[in-house]
Amino acid sequence: MVNPAVAIDMFNSTSNKEKQAIQAAFSKAAHTYDRSAEFQRQVADTLLSYLPTDLTGLRILDVGCGTGYCCEALLKRGACVVAFDLSSVMLEKAKERCGDHNITYIQGDAEDLPFMDDEFDGVVSSLALQWCQDLSVPLREMKRISHNKSKVIFSTLLDGSLFELKKAWSKVDLYQHVNDFITPSMVKIALAQSECNNFTLHCTSVEMTYSSALALMKDLKGIGATHLPNGRSSGLLSKEKLLAVEEAYQLFRSELNHLPATYQVGYGVISND
Repeated sequence: MVNPAVAIDMFNSTSNKEKQAIQAAFSKAAHTYDRSAEFQRQVADTLLSYLPTDLTGLRILDVGCGTGYCCEALLKRGACVVAFDLSSVMLEKAKERCGDHNITYIQGDAEDLPFMDDEFDGVVSSLALQWCQDLSVPLREMKRISHNKSKVIFSTLLDGSLFELKKAWSKVDLYQHVNDFITPSMVKIALAQSECNNFTLHCTSVEMTYSSALALMKDLKGIGATHLPNGRSSGLLSKEKLLAVEEAYQLFRSELNHLPATYQVGYGVISND
């Protein structure tokens, strides 16, 4: 694993303070991530279905690998894997899961991949790219490092994700408590800007269910997805506010007595033909 002390300097400008905050959020959540990541595993399984089941001998990069769920699946298919993440703590958890055989661990920034052109036989990135400020930048980088005849596959959250939670909070105060995500059209624009000409984008809804709004918010905190962009204040989460958002969320309770949390997910497949 790359020593954080000698890792790429990702925080050498004011704008990159945002990345530092994201890194801190996910590093803090590394030890609780897997307990709260059922949705993330579902999306990863769907994303990996776009790759062949036999990847023997192929060198695959996992961008934003987190605790290594995709890495483990790729290893089982015979791939030689490079696990890549902004957080060194996440990489440590990935190493606990995947070990050292046929896998290496590198800390770095998806917007500036430290690899040569045409170096990989494929690139995977599941639910990581939504944390990049400009989606076209990591897409261009992933395309650059993958050779002809290879695939780049990614999943990202889209506009409308967690609309129930956003609506409930809007009844409580005027602060932003839920992240905004880009539209499918904006993803296609980013793909065009990154010169990814041969691609498909499949967009779908995934509904998870919870017993309470608090249970959903605990899961979001558990995976580190509570960072809001540009230092926007989310306000103080007093007991009164939490009770108020819980009450507001009841509007969405189903006949089965479950509270839904709806995600909009985009699955992209870029073919380097």
